[in-house]
Amino acid sequence: MIPSRASWEPDAEERLERFIGTLLRTGVVSAAVVALLGGVVFLARHGAEPASYSVFHGEPQDLRNVRGVVREAMTLRGRGLAQLGLLLLIATPVARVIFTLLAFARAGDRRYVVVTGIVLATLLFSLVGRRP
Repeated sequence: MIPSRASWEPDAEERLERFIGTLLRTGVVSAAVVALLGGVVFLARHGAEPASYSVFHGEPQDLRNVRGVVREAMTLRGRGLAQLGLLLLIATPVARVIFTLLAFARAGDRRYVVVTGIVLATLLFSLVGRRP
């Protein structure tokens, strides 16, 4: 919840909260639809193939980065669409933090800008930071 400040109009705070709520709902529903579509496409194309559990096969190299996932999704491949759905799901709370940061900056609330900036930096580092 965004703290009330004397410089904020009550309408502006309510509009922002509605916008963020809509953003979260839209992001989650979009992610679910895209992932479901990916699952349906994948099963339609590969559902009858026998499963081989004796050897582990990781994700193809094309699906290990955002560019590859988007490329695969644009060609309507099931795995690419499913992965894109997961990326949309991950991007939804990140977008919420970004919009909240912008709202605090616009309101001139430096303390919350700093705290929200730390949260955003932590989220982004966890997504793109180096792993051993």
